[in-house]
Amino acid sequence: MRLPDFEAWAVFAKVAETGSFSAAAVDLGLSKGTVSKAVGRLETRIGARLFHRSSRKLALTEAGLAAREGAARILAEGEAAEARASADAAEPRGLVRLAAPMSFGVMHVAPLLPEFLARHPNVAVDLHLSDATVDLVGLGFDIGLRIAALPDSALKARRLCEVRRSVVGAPSYLAERGRPAHPDELLDHACLGYAYLPSADRWRFTHPDGRAAVVAPRACLRANNAEALVPALRAGLGLALQPDFMIWDDLEAGRLERVLADWQAPPIALHLVMPPGEPRPARVTALIDFLARRLSSAPWAHDRAAGRGAGG
Repeated sequence: MRLPDFEAWAVFAKVAETGSFSAAAVDLGLSKGTVSKAVGRLETRIGARLFHRSSRKLALTEAGLAAREGAARILAEGEAAEARASADAAEPRGLVRLAAPMSFGVMHVAPLLPEFLARHPNVAVDLHLSDATVDLVGLGFDIGLRIAALPDSALKARRLCEVRRSVVGAPSYLAERGRPAHPDELLDHACLGYAYLPSADRWRFTHPDGRAAVVAPRACLRANNAEALVPALRAGLGLALQPDFMIWDDLEAGRLERVLADWQAPPIALHLVMPPGEPRPARVTALIDFLARRLSSAPWAHDRAAGRGAGG
């Protein structure tokens, strides 16, 4: 069974309505040749001519007169269906699948979602948390949040803010063991390691004067989740290289302090990443814009955060 050639029927209806191939082409945004070919295709399919053609006049044949009303309904129904679909597309509705790093998602994404869902009651969010890099395309995610220096890829990325990373420790640890003045001195300190650093066993630093340092500190505790290191940090068990979003409150409260303030870890940033392809459903665009607005204005995302709790 062959499906009806709905496009050709709609084109025929427009030609019958306007009385001209040229006028129909203008209304439909097509070339006159495309309109003529669609009508010719339809005539071949039904085995009858639909128009009497002359250099001055275009008139419906008997077959054309019989088909005109049904074709007009096809065109009207198609336009109405498209209008309804466009209205639905403009109103965010449906499921958005979002992937985010574990601790960042728990601390900074999940608390925002109630506000988003209250604003968009027809949208649902499936939040997947993992510190491993998730294959957005292969696993069917609409959006991912990544905190890294992004490699080139087919994914579309929207940079939200820089994420500062600092070596930090508890006042009790620093009082007992002292403050390192150079990254090399970390070798004499107890350190806490995060497994998903680009080079987990080596910490890299640069100085504004151009010096660079790479150290492999001794880790008394190593974890594949940065949040798991925070209790040991607060307890004074060692130093750790942590992003500001993880320890912002501890720095503000004085539970942790920065050391090696003049030495910077390689820059990373918070990005929204999305599979290639446009346009995106309204539900996806709504969540992208909401997260971008809220996360880029977080206190740890501002340059003014850099001066708090600095020492050494």
